[in-house]
Amino acid sequence: MAARADRRARRGPWAGPRSGAALCVTFALAACSHTPPPVLPQFPLPETYKEAAPWVAAQPADARPRDPWWRLYGDSELDGLQQRLVEHSPDLAAALARYRQSQAALDQVRANRLPSVSGSLNVQRDRQSEMRPLRVLGPTSPNEYSSNTLGLDLEYEIDLWGRVRDLVSAGEALDQASQADLASARLSLQAQLADLYIALRGLDRDALLLRDAEAAYGRALDLVTRRHDGGVSSGLDLSRAQAQLDTTRSQARQSQAQRAVLEHAIAALVGEPASGFSIELRAVEIALPAVPVGLPSTLLERRSDIAAAERRVAAANASLGVAKAAYFPSVMLRALGGYQSSDLGRFLRAPNLYWAIGPTLVLNLFDGGRRKAEEARVRAVLEESGARYRGVVVGAFQQVEDNLALLNHYGAAAESETAAVAASQRALDHATARYREGAVSYLEVVTSQTATLQAQRSALDLSTRQRRASVQLIRALGGGWEMPGP
Repeated sequence: MAARADRRARRGPWAGPRSGAALCVTFALAACSHTPPPVLPQFPLPETYKEAAPWVAAQPADARPRDPWWRLYGDSELDGLQQRLVEHSPDLAAALARYRQSQAALDQVRANRLPSVSGSLNVQRDRQSEMRPLRVLGPTSPNEYSSNTLGLDLEYEIDLWGRVRDLVSAGEALDQASQADLASARLSLQAQLADLYIALRGLDRDALLLRDAEAAYGRALDLVTRRHDGGVSSGLDLSRAQAQLDTTRSQARQSQAQRAVLEHAIAALVGEPASGFSIELRAVEIALPAVPVGLPSTLLERRSDIAAAERRVAAANASLGVAKAAYFPSVMLRALGGYQSSDLGRFLRAPNLYWAIGPTLVLNLFDGGRRKAEEARVRAVLEESGARYRGVVVGAFQQVEDNLALLNHYGAAAESETAAVAASQRALDHATARYREGAVSYLEVVTSQTATLQAQRSALDLSTRQRRASVQLIRALGGGWEMPGP
């Protein structure tokens, strides 16, 4: 009987059937969580886009590679610039570093699920006061002695109320949001580069048009000069011809200035100094892609910024569970052990062994309302996250509708402008012929020249704006997709 009692005493308070039941209850409680189910703001989705008449439906492509969407424009130089952007863009590198920070923060949070183990070694010489109360070994104990300790300390929080699990859930949601932020940053920079490149190529075509116009107006000035020298044309006609040529030269220089600024902006995007970066001026016909818009509901699956906003709602919701768990006691299981002796030469011996194990329950009885304030703060964060999610979704639909409207109306305007170019060119031909015959003054020629050049430049500008709107539409839809086969 005495032996059995001694064995029970050695096993301690955690042995026996009751301890097994207690452990079962502990692990059952560990499955508890005070996190409410996440609820996203609800609002009616339209069945179709208002401005989507000329577009065809497409399946969402959020799981497909998005990088090559700019190849739809059929320009190899743009392909090369996009590759340089991915490799050297400082903004993209900063976004990637932010994502890595998020991954490291998630690893830190996940570490809370595992026990922490620390070790210590302490070798010291002590002197105690002669008047110290309760001196070691009484008044006869030495004033000076050695204290040598080698120990391990293990600590583990039993997650009774789901606090740790909710912390990890919030961290995982924020990590996913950060990953979506990285995708959004990449898409934004890629779209910005494509937009700048298309605008630059539009200015190239404008510069070549102005160069041709300048040459034509120079020939016209020569004609008027000869007629003026022959007494056929007046000085007024000569001044008008000279003014037309000078105005065109001024427009060409302004176009060159705008192009230089765009070229510098592209250099900054791809991470190169503007002083050593250049793009050859040449006429490039950039294709206008047919963008498959898809149903409005697929926009919620396609866009990375919407996914990031949704994950931040989930993170705030999990944080609410953490705040609620703070009202309940925390249970820490701690075990420590090691060797302690005043004789360093006989340190690692069985009599010098010490250990302790047992749970610690901590309950904050009064905190002046801190936990209540924290719960209110987290609820406000959850409300803010929900409102931001709704704002991102509403803004996404606006961006799609805006660029669909631009494409539709620019397309109709381009058709009219093409007809205007043809009509103004016919008028210029008639005015030039009549001037040669002496039937009209040079004012008719100048007026026709101005109208023709303006119509040509407007047609080029509309063409460029159409393609830039298509880039912004692709960005608004969340990126690229794989085009269906023929």
